[in-house]
Amino acid sequence: MELSVISFTEKGMRLSERLSENMAGSLIRLYTKGEFAGREKIPSSIEVVEERVMEWAGKQMKQKRTLLFIGACGIAVRSIAPFVTDKLLDSAVLVMDEAGNYVIPLLSGHVGGANVAAVQLAEKMNAIPVITTATDIEKQFSVDLFAVHNGLHIVNREGIARISAKVLAGKEITMAVDTQKIEGTVPEQVRLLPYHKEQEADVVIASEKSRQAMLSLAPKEYVVGMGCKKGKEEAALLEWLLENIKNAGISMEQIWAIASVDQKKEEPGLLELCRKNKIPFLTFPAEELQEVAGEFQESSFVKEQIGTGNVCERAAIRACGGEGTIIYPKHAGRGMTIAIAKRKWGITFEKE
Repeated sequence: MELSVISFTEKGMRLSERLSENMAGSLIRLYTKGEFAGREKIPSSIEVVEERVMEWAGKQMKQKRTLLFIGACGIAVRSIAPFVTDKLLDSAVLVMDEAGNYVIPLLSGHVGGANVAAVQLAEKMNAIPVITTATDIEKQFSVDLFAVHNGLHIVNREGIARISAKVLAGKEITMAVDTQKIEGTVPEQVRLLPYHKEQEADVVIASEKSRQAMLSLAPKEYVVGMGCKKGKEEAALLEWLLENIKNAGISMEQIWAIASVDQKKEEPGLLELCRKNKIPFLTFPAEELQEVAGEFQESSFVKEQIGTGNVCERAAIRACGGEGTIIYPKHAGRGMTIAIAKRKWGITFEKE
């Protein structure tokens, strides 16, 4: 979990420190706006916010970070209000009272992951998660959460509310899926139909947008393998990515993950690229990449330096579970490499 935490009192600040300790392994950034006890009492691990809280929140949301306000809900609401734009793109925002009793997902509960974050934080802090989304309260099938868990792109967002309304009314929803790879237990409210292009169903999951569906979901079928020289900036990497996926005829919404070698797992530019665009970043040991079967464009120099003769193609195939197909072979330029693989996708329902 990557979390930006802001407190406003000394008690809240101490709670944020305890939270950071309890969330070992997560990237937690601590901030405080309080001028409660003099700066000499504020630990060096906590950054003092000099600007208005609203300005701080805007910057954090622009960076697509998850925010946790330790304080009153009203502070959080006023701070984020100007930056709330799109339920599918907004950052997750949570609130915790300074006694650490409750964790409230305030914004982007499903798609942004605020509900999941609230449960995780509550478990670590011995607090109570206060979940308010209707499908969660009623323990009903949540189509937007299902889409997130399965890495599906929501093509027509207005369909989410229509499907959710139907579910909450106790009505059955029909679903047609263009894959044979279906795992887990299909919910009682969902009835699967055979897929064909003109199939009428409440939810259709396929690469092509359905005109017959109330809600159209599309699989993220592609893995982008990338390599770069040390220190490449995010802007250069983004430009390179956009240039090449355009040439490959795919969009950002179709990217399931970006993959590389373990030596790049802390590369700032790649991390920033993936975080800003909410794309998972997967890395693998060089020796593991070298064992990936297939014909690849090898470089003896790269193999000597990092242990495998091709990073981008091998990483793309490895991230597909070894079952992918290279649809855009290695391209190199400006100190970067890229390749794109198409993966075999499927869907998974929660197991009972």
